[in-house]
Amino acid sequence: MALIERLQKNIDAGNRRGEIPMNYVYTAGRALDEFFKTIRDKGEFIRAKCTNCNLVYLPPRIYCERCFSKTEEKYVNVPNKGIIHTFTVCHETYQEEHKDTPSIVALIKMENSSGGLLHWIGEVEPEKCYIGMPVQAVFKPKKDREGGILDIKYFKPST
Repeated sequence: MALIERLQKNIDAGNRRGEIPMNYVYTAGRALDEFFKTIRDKGEFIRAKCTNCNLVYLPPRIYCERCFSKTEEKYVNVPNKGIIHTFTVCHETYQEEHKDTPSIVALIKMENSSGGLLHWIGEVEPEKCYIGMPVQAVFKPKKDREGGILDIKYFKPST
């Protein structure tokens, strides 16, 4: 069927099984690159603040998505603490194999920031994890950090 042709009935649509080979390179961009460097070098988080509409982004962005003002030069440090906004308990690996010990993945909202980080939760049993739980980041030792999101080992409950 040519691109300009149009299906007249939905039963005329079909599918094909197969693979499409794709090669790609993911780049973090300037804002995330700075975010990851700060984690690697200092064990801290930075966020970007829009001085025009007062939105605060974590992870940082170079432009405000609301008013398109430049935020790149306006990075500020953020405490490595947040709260669990939502979470799930994983009983299988990425390969769909059963795990003996379930793991917890959560969206962590950092204080006074829009956005959040999706990461592992550690040092707590799944049945004791709850929405609104205060957590703090646990970083890898500085010598083991590579400048990526996995430089954060997990988030643990905090008080």
